[in-house]
Formats: sequence, C-alpha cells, structure tokens
Amino acid sequence: MDKRFHNLFGLTEDEAIALLETPAAQLEDKADRYIAASHLINFPTQRSINALIAAVQDPSTELYDRITRRKAVESLGRLQAAVALPAIRACLGDEDNYTVENAVWAIGEIGTDDEAIKAEIAQLLDKPNQSYRAIIQVLAKLDYRPAVEQIRKFVEAENEPIASAAIAALCRLTGDSSQMGKVVDLLQHSNINARRGCIQDLIDARHYAAIPKIAQCPVSLVFRLRALRLLAETGIPAGKLSFADLEPHLDRVIRDHPDDLQLVHEYDQPPSLEFLIAELYHTDFGRCYLASKTLLETYRETAPEALLATFEDKAYNDYGAHYHVMKLFGWLQYAPAFELLVEKALHNRAPQFQKSRAAAALALGQLGDDRAIPLLQESAKSPIFDLKYASLLALEQLGASQSWAIAAEDDNSLIRAKATKQS
Repeated sequence: MDKRFHNLFGLTEDEAIALLETPAAQLEDKADRYIAASHLINFPTQRSINALIAAVQDPSTELYDRITRRKAVESLGRLQAAVALPAIRACLGDEDNYTVENAVWAIGEIGTDDEAIKAEIAQLLDKPNQSYRAIIQVLAKLDYRPAVEQIRKFVEAENEPIASAAIAALCRLTGDSSQMGKVVDLLQHSNINARRGCIQDLIDARHYAAIPKIAQCPVSLVFRLRALRLLAETGIPAGKLSFADLEPHLDRVIRDHPDDLQLVHEYDQPPSLEFLIAELYHTDFGRCYLASKTLLETYRETAPEALLATFEDKAYNDYGAHYHVMKLFGWLQYAPAFELLVEKALHNRAPQFQKSRAAAALALGQLGDDRAIPLLQESAKSPIFDLKYASLLALEQLGASQSWAIAAEDDNSLIRAKATKQS
C-alpha cells in the first residue's frame, strides 16, 4: 500500500485518540474527530483499533458524529482489523447509506468466511437506494456465488458503473466473460466516473485483453498505471501475460502523451490560447489531454509564456495543472524551464505533486540538456515506481550509457524485466 498521503496531519497516536474520544460539542472544530479517525490508520495498534470501534458504536445521530462514524468504519477496513467485524457488521443495517457503503467496503478489505455476513451484504441488493456498485464488488471479492442471480439483475442497469461492476462480478463468479466487451467500451465513455470505474472492473475481472485499451483511456495516468501494474501482478505469474506484451503499453502510459490516447472530447470551434490554458485545470483529465494536444498543435510558439504565467498564477498550487504544465514544457522543448522543472517538480516531495516528479523527469529528457543526467540518475533510485521508470526512460533518451543497468537488481519485477531487456 502506498502510504505517502497518510500522515498529512502530524498527530501522534495519543493526540488522535484523545481527539476521537472528545465529544464534538467540546471541540473548537467539529471536524477534528473525523480527522482523528482518518489519521489513526497510521497506528495499527490495539489502542487505535479500540478507539475506532468505540467511535463506530457511538449511537449519536448528530451530523459530525455520523461523519466520524463513517470514517472510523473506513479506517478499520484499511487496518484490516478482523476484531472489528461485529461492530462493522452492525452498520449494515444503518439508516445512513454512506455508513452502510463504508461497512460493506470495510468487510471486503478485512475479508470473511462467514456465510451469514455475506448473505446479509447480498440482501442489500434488494434494498432501495443503496450503493449497489460497492456491494456487487465486495460480493465478488468475497467469492459469494449464491448472489449471482441478484447481481445479474444489475447487468442492464441504466447507471453504467453499476452495470459494469455487475458484468465484471459475474465474470469473476461464473467465468462468463461474454459481456466484458461492454465494460471495455466504457473506457471511451464521455463521463469520467464511468471511465474510471470500468478500469477497476477490468482489474477485478483480470481481463488482460483490455490492457491496450486501458493504456489509451483518457483518465489520469494514476488509474491506468495502477491497472497495468495490478494486471501484471496476477497475469505474468499465471502465464496469462508476458512482460513483452505489457512493455509498449507501460512505456506509453508513463510517457503519457495525448497522441497515444483515444480522446473522447472534441472542440466545436477553434479554441483560444486562454481557453486551452484554463482547460488544464479541469478535473476530467480527458479535457486536459485534449487541451495539451491542441496547445502542441496550434500554439507551439506562444504556449511557453502562457504556461509560465499560469504556473506563477495558480498552477504551482494545483496538482493537476502542475502536472500538465511540466509535461508540456518538455514536449515544447522549452529550455528556459530547466530550473523550474528541477526545483518545482523533480525535487518536489509534497505528496500531492508526486505525479509531477515523473513528468519533470521525462521533460528533462526532452530538453536534451546533459545537466539533467546526474539528477535523473539520483531520481532513478527512488522507491516511487513512476518516478524511477520515467527517470530511466529520460536517461535513455539523453543517451546516458547503460542507463537501465542501474536497475538490473531493482526490487520491482517490472523494472527488473525492463532493465534486463535493455541491457
């Protein structure tokens, strides 16, 4: 599990437990108990687990107490605290649908062989206004085959992410992959949530044939890279997939150029430079990729100054736009951005800007400046997969001799496989 984002609040275990045990009415900020419940995932101790169970069992119906309860259930799931199963199970009958959803998810994370608990989760599929997608996913994860016919009813659901989860679950539970093409088709859906959701379903169903399409899906590379790595993790040892099959798609996902994606949006009229810069801040990365592609094709001469201006204005503090700006400096081969790429991205250790570190590594490779070689050699030692892989690709582009040789004994099997092939 990647824990880079967990410890954002800096609380000790004692402080977090004390906050969680303090009634909301006595706190200056009523959200503090929620923060404490979230933060306790950093402390997998019996004390933390007991404090979280107590929060789950708090009968208060006040808004902030209910929100804290939901988060406590989630944290127990993340801690995989089997001792908390009875308390979490009790939440399956909660009136708050979000608490129910978190309880289902937490049980899926902890795991159980108790058929009664699985049946209780399946019964939620017959209850109105539930989070059916999460319920279906967990039933498949728990391999609860008695729920097949209940799940089958959702295959034609109007809500695409629910239908997608149902098809993938049936594939897992029955081996029937005949409808998986419908899930693959959602990779090109106009709705960002449908695209993201179906990627998870393709992972869950271990649908290795979808890897080329996943690599081309216009969502953040975080989702695509996670999918490729998880599918490799199961597919390569099982003989369903080889590194040679995966490698070109993995390289393209890491490079993340809009020309390698199947974009789902288009412009109905030629966009202005100002409009395109604003699109780099969109929460749908499909729109960001279209804007990047258009900037490269239409505004190569004027884009660099506009990118510098937007970085100074607000992209420096917006992790999505920050990422796209860094990539564009490389593709535009804008040499004056060298120091900015190094100082504001490659060496930026703030958790929310980690994608930009790999983006900067690739951009430095595009600039062709040999000053980047020792910097990239250092970043190639990082434990962060995409930063390491991107740095090695950039070193290769810069002609650094034996760039992949430094990764020949890497802990990650994909990087080792790439290094072995390159050497």
